[in-house]
Amino acid sequence: MTTPEPTTVAPEPEPEPEPAPGHPPAPAPAARRRVRWHTVLSLAVAVCVLGVAWRHWPVLERGVLRLAVADQGWLLVGAAATAATWMCSALAQQGAVTQPLPARRLLATQFAASAANQVLPAGLGAGAVNLRFLMRCGLPATRSATALAVKATAGGVGRGALIAVLAPVCPGVLRVPHVPRPVVALVLGVTALLAAVPFTPLWARCRRVLGAVAADIRAVHTRPQRAAALWGGSVTFAALHALVLVAVGQAVALPLPPERVALLYLAASTAAALLPTPGGLGSLDAALILALTLAGAPAAPAASAVIGYRLLTVWLPLIPGLMTLGWLVRRKTL
Repeated sequence: MTTPEPTTVAPEPEPEPEPAPGHPPAPAPAARRRVRWHTVLSLAVAVCVLGVAWRHWPVLERGVLRLAVADQGWLLVGAAATAATWMCSALAQQGAVTQPLPARRLLATQFAASAANQVLPAGLGAGAVNLRFLMRCGLPATRSATALAVKATAGGVGRGALIAVLAPVCPGVLRVPHVPRPVVALVLGVTALLAAVPFTPLWARCRRVLGAVAADIRAVHTRPQRAAALWGGSVTFAALHALVLVAVGQAVALPLPPERVALLYLAASTAAALLPTPGGLGSLDAALILALTLAGAPAAPAASAVIGYRLLTVWLPLIPGLMTLGWLVRRKTL
């Protein structure tokens, strides 16, 4: 009698380790490619801006010297307005969600996010910090992402509303550029061609994202306090940044009316947002100096105003903001 041969059972494959609770999954290859292209484009813009700065270095040097003897009272006003921007950002972020957020940690997160935004391109730093904070507060990843989209939408609409209010006060400042007819025909043709091609998966995904954002906006507006925080914080955030540039302009005797300087800032910052440089560095500086000089300001005061604006909003808070970011990570708030 023969004994049956023992059957060997193949070992079951070990399951892939799941990410720890509260930790987002590893970024997809497509996301890594987008970050890579954003970084390359940011470096290209930075190189161009450095080239322009090197070419016009005497003007920048005179601007720095002018800033050294500026009115200290107006600079203090600009510094106070800069500090208030973080509170407005926290207020808008709270208004973008229905769930109450811890106020102190929310304010510290906005301060840290402003520093992180100067390191990564196209606002990825601030977005990543705020996304991590919202997820730590118990919101799912999708709801956290839509909350950031709601805040960004309110910020864009609020900036446009300020431009619409200031444009009639300063007639002739904003001019619609002349676009040649062949360019208009080409754009219309490409738009019609894209509309004729059925991008079913893409449109379906866009509809889902827009639907989620619209649902969160409706949920926020069912609570008047949340809606007031969202829109009030967003509009005041943009207005305070304009006030910083106005205050620095008054400190260096920029020969332009304050309302015109505010309108030029809002228009230039909106245009500079199209270039994914870290914190708008380079693109916003060049756009602001160009806008101020085209409006009639001499080159040296315009450069002083922009350098002072950057000093108050970026360089002075950068190191404390990064230290706050490290502290929040150690405390596991992020």
